[in-house]
Amino acid sequence: MSENSKIEWTDHTFNPWEGCQKVGPGCDHCYAETRNARFGGGVAENWGPGAPRRRTSDSNWRKPLAWNARHAEFFAEHGRRQRVFCASLADVFDNAVSAQWRYSLLRLIMDTPNLDWLLLTKRIGNAAPMLEQAMRALTVGREGWADNYRDNVWIGATVVNQEEADRDIPKLMATKANVRFLSMEPLLGPVTLRNLPICGHYAALRFPPEHDRFDSLTGRNRIDWVIVGGESGRGARPMHPDWARSIRDQCADAKVPFLFKQWGEWLGAGQDGAYDCEPVELNASDAPARVGKKAAGRMLDGKQHDGFPEAQP
Repeated sequence: MSENSKIEWTDHTFNPWEGCQKVGPGCDHCYAETRNARFGGGVAENWGPGAPRRRTSDSNWRKPLAWNARHAEFFAEHGRRQRVFCASLADVFDNAVSAQWRYSLLRLIMDTPNLDWLLLTKRIGNAAPMLEQAMRALTVGREGWADNYRDNVWIGATVVNQEEADRDIPKLMATKANVRFLSMEPLLGPVTLRNLPICGHYAALRFPPEHDRFDSLTGRNRIDWVIVGGESGRGARPMHPDWARSIRDQCADAKVPFLFKQWGEWLGAGQDGAYDCEPVELNASDAPARVGKKAAGRMLDGKQHDGFPEAQP
């Protein structure tokens, strides 16, 4: 568990439990499963259908309380609240996790109002019903929390291709949160975020055809932030530069913060490479070369993109 995370878009990483199951192409080379196997003697005992999830220690659960207590000091230095990426080694909205564990997590979020909790999921369809279930269980005797609990909750959906965008972004829009965001990592193909189809239950959102997923009639049902990154680790798949440029430009047109996290393992024509590494010799063809995450870097057309939603007091 990382207290001071190396992930570019968060300050802390908190794992209330470990374990998960692959649910889509973005999961094919799951780093968390690999880590679980490394610490499990070669067997990822907390991964896969029917595998037990492992709740982390009480001392780990006390860390967010300490971070919350340091709010004034952190805000004075950085001018914003601390961000906590929750469940980098699991999924908060995993069906295989005990509802009581989720209630405990939501209670911890309630007790740390000075932290922004980033709940990123590959199961965004579960997010709204599971949050509402937890809210009903936890608001007994705590008047007012039913209205205010979302003030420090950011909900994110992982979207790696157009199929997932069409399927999952409407579900994200239907989930109540202070901030809604997309993590498009690993980005496995071109994705357009404009004029996605509305059907079934989500037609109630009433997006006019001339609007896109960044806008709405109310101003609240919108994507507030987009993260893009290539894949790293064993078996990593290359990301075409134009896929990242397209998302960057769509975000710029909609005035939505954009963060480019990394190229991943591969460097090819049209990519900058890291400026603090030795130059990489590429083939004359456009075929990308596997150079490693550090050498590939995170510069997109000569610029580092570190967009974030507007800081909350």
